[in-house]
Amino acid sequence: MLAAAGGALAQAPSGAAKADAAAPAAPIRLGLIEGFSGPFANAGEAVWRNLQFAVDRVNSRGGVPVGDARRPFELVRLDSKGQADEALVMLRRAADLRIPFVLQGNSSTVAGALVEALERHNEREPGNRMLLLNYSAVDPVLTNERCSFWHFRFDAHAGMRMRALVDALAGNSRVRRVYLLNQDYSFGRQVARLAREMIAERRPDIEFVGDELHPLGRIRDFVPYAAKIRGSGADAVVTGNWGNDLTLLVRAAREVGLDADFYTFYGNGLGAPAAIGEAGVDKVRAVAEWHPNAGIGAAQPIYEDFRARLRDPRDDYFNMRHVVMIEMLAASIEAAGKPEAAAVARALEGRTHVGAPYTATMRAEDHQILTPLQVSVMRRAGPSAGEGAPRFDLEGSGFGFVTERRFEPADTAMPHGCAMRQP
Repeated sequence: MLAAAGGALAQAPSGAAKADAAAPAAPIRLGLIEGFSGPFANAGEAVWRNLQFAVDRVNSRGGVPVGDARRPFELVRLDSKGQADEALVMLRRAADLRIPFVLQGNSSTVAGALVEALERHNEREPGNRMLLLNYSAVDPVLTNERCSFWHFRFDAHAGMRMRALVDALAGNSRVRRVYLLNQDYSFGRQVARLAREMIAERRPDIEFVGDELHPLGRIRDFVPYAAKIRGSGADAVVTGNWGNDLTLLVRAAREVGLDADFYTFYGNGLGAPAAIGEAGVDKVRAVAEWHPNAGIGAAQPIYEDFRARLRDPRDDYFNMRHVVMIEMLAASIEAAGKPEAAAVARALEGRTHVGAPYTATMRAEDHQILTPLQVSVMRRAGPSAGEGAPRFDLEGSGFGFVTERRFEPADTAMPHGCAMRQP
């Protein structure tokens, strides 16, 4: 209530006026623990734009129905600087703020540390429990031997992605020699291992001419790596690199004239299309649950809405799984009747999202999402690019991706080794 002129309090409103002026329902806070500074700040900012868009979609229809109220989501920014120890500090901050849901994805090492910390926190403070919603930390162990009741993954894990990517590689008769280059941490090591195993099974004729790990986020000049790949005679590179580690790699490949196909997890954004340019046409592939040229339908207006809000076309890196995650969270809170971690977790287990942008199911046994997957290949975009060109380019680069292979959720599912401990 505002003070009147001269310091006297304004007259109190009547009971009816009080009801009319009732404060809006308290928001449901979501703590985004991500690197907004440091070498992967661009990836953190991309996540923020995606999640703020997904949250705005829910809030535009009044928020989440909880009892007799509709409660909006509020996204809280928590900078981990891309480091596991800083992420744990931010988790403590979220707990102090009594934020029930924390979101993270840009590092499987960070996700693993958060899962372990959440297990201890939720046992120690049952009245202030939290869930971790993971949108892109794809080390398979997180929904296998290190699975947790308090962790849900909304992205296909590395094994699922690699199976789709290798299917595309195996069908490429030009590929005879493969070089593996990945970041030296849990996820990068898993990508290298899975690539070796799955390629050897599908294409035993392929020779591995390199298998190298490099420091995460510390390399500023990838030219020596690109030159080594070119010298090996490789005609294909398989990499799980993301963020600047991918952008700088493909830029270096262009500089040294490396004529090889790239099979990537994340080659469709964060500067990679513009960095490789024309050299990537029909050579750079990416795997994801969706991409802007995946076909018309209910998902397209969602993407067009996101794109219309951008001030800078270079920010056009959109992951539809963020929309799916927020929609499934909202539906689970409504079903639980309250934004309490354990109740929402049980409502989320086995839940299927039907409709735009695509159908997805959260497998109850290991908390692994099952979604479609698409392997897409880079092409020049626009009307002048000819028949079959992508309608949408990425990040204002003039290049987009078109689907080469599509896999349904039943095709992407893999057995799990999760023995989940119930609270």
